[in-house]
Amino acid sequence: MSYKRILLKLSGEALMGDKSFGIDHDRLNQYAKEIKEIVEMGVEVAIVIGGGNIFRGIQAVDGGIERVQGDYMGMLATVINSMALQSALEEIDVYTRLQTAIKMEQIAEPYIRRKAVRHLEKGRVVIFGAGTGNPYFTTDTAASLRAIEIEADVILKGTRVDGIYSADPEKDSNAVKYDKISFSEVYEKGLNVMDLTAFTLCNENKLPIVVFDMNTPGNLKQVVSGAEEVGTLVEF
Repeated sequence: MSYKRILLKLSGEALMGDKSFGIDHDRLNQYAKEIKEIVEMGVEVAIVIGGGNIFRGIQAVDGGIERVQGDYMGMLATVINSMALQSALEEIDVYTRLQTAIKMEQIAEPYIRRKAVRHLEKGRVVIFGAGTGNPYFTTDTAASLRAIEIEADVILKGTRVDGIYSADPEKDSNAVKYDKISFSEVYEKGLNVMDLTAFTLCNENKLPIVVFDMNTPGNLKQVVSGAEEVGTLVEF
């Protein structure tokens, strides 16, 4: 096994499945089963989910909502997704804890680093909701920050694309996939892996990133096991 403790970053949009809004329960249950597989392998799993399937703070500005207010609304959307994933995991007997950066004691623990680490050590999946708790920061940044704080071995960024390409593979048929790439190469080539704040946090703290297709069954297990043919590894 390649990784002992991981931070899995999921996009909110991925939870939509084939829908145009909200949560696709088939997709949600698929993710839960994949996560259970790696928990049973002994991997300690922390998760951060976006909220774009429900509300994107950055888009709220176009509708006349103040940016800070919109960002907080987006954070609440991530909590809804986090609660849904927690429910799906517990339905298949995976012990789970939800911690939020904004206090809401009736539904989640407040984020406390030591407590999060203790849950992981006990084999519980820990889901971090509400981003960093601050406006102007993305859930990518929240994932990087939490991964560093809990001393994760890697960030696994589950997307709908099977790795990092030289160009958008959905638009350019000549795009080339990288199996491995360095942080400096990503900067030089101007590739879009994460937002720059999140990516720089990982770079400065020597935290590798694997970008992979989460929607293909079995990929998560392969990535955790160290399969080099799945996804793209960003290393030093």
